[in-house]
Amino acid sequence: MNRVAVDAMSGDLGPEVAVAGALEAARRGWAEVVMVGRPEVLDPLLDGEASNLPLSVEPAAEIIGMDEHPVSAVRAKREASVVVACRLVKEGRADAAVSPGNTGATLAAALLVLGRLPGVERPALPALLPTGERPSLILDVGANVDVRPPHLLDFARMGSLYMERVVGVENPRVGLLNIGEEETKGNRLVQEAFPLLREAPGLTFVGGVEPGALLRGEADVAVADGFVGNVAIKLLEGLAEVLFGRLKQALRQGLRAQVGAALVAPRLRAVARQLDYAEYGGVPLLGARAPVLVAHGRSNARAIASAVRAAASVAGSGLWHALAERFEEREG
Repeated sequence: MNRVAVDAMSGDLGPEVAVAGALEAARRGWAEVVMVGRPEVLDPLLDGEASNLPLSVEPAAEIIGMDEHPVSAVRAKREASVVVACRLVKEGRADAAVSPGNTGATLAAALLVLGRLPGVERPALPALLPTGERPSLILDVGANVDVRPPHLLDFARMGSLYMERVVGVENPRVGLLNIGEEETKGNRLVQEAFPLLREAPGLTFVGGVEPGALLRGEADVAVADGFVGNVAIKLLEGLAEVLFGRLKQALRQGLRAQVGAALVAPRLRAVARQLDYAEYGGVPLLGARAPVLVAHGRSNARAIASAVRAAASVAGSGLWHALAERFEEREG
């Protein structure tokens, strides 16, 4: 069983939610969970349950707040919960780490404590999109606002391996997120990256991919700089929230609508689960030396449990070994 360190003190909803999620993951046998934080806070919340489960507490005296400068805070607070969680991975006492806290601090802790895989210049943060019969991946969604064309090629390689090893997609189709399919469209970054991806060995490159085509499942991996990727994912999150809100309002208006709502409710709930970030839990910073997963700041208990499951899955998938081999070959 893989061991996952959970930053239990961060996140918008507090340690109560982190403890509830960790307990759920431990009960289901998804991982051996190490909760990182203040024992005087966590032990009463566990209420003795940890003794019967694969779950323990690792002390961490400090917390990095959502409003703190990520790099400065990580350097100043060596006993912060997210820093200690990453240190457990570095020391081999955990196979992966999860944090629902300050995203910048999580990324900074991963890179400052663990470092990068040799050959990776810019680690990237991916996000899974519920498209078609299986999810698609978009990266980067916020780790790198400014990049160069070779970085997009690295993102494509890492994203392709993620879909192969974690999602189980053979020969993932990789595209450049763009305003059109043609090589001549897009800004200079995209146009210069296009031939790099097209000529890269081992990549199934399908050209430019418009957002609509990605959502229809016409590519398995979409590559973008962190600014474009972050805007795209936040737009999709907001759109899904608004559409479901409007749909709920419409289905409550009148007896006929309510009867129809009762008939379609099971299917709507299934679609809602596909669009719910809590189902996916968290995503790993690809290119760090070991798996560190970023969970949503608003993660509820189900999302924390899903993040633990995702971390254990990534740790056991062989993805990190494959990434190390791929970039070692390139360096050689």
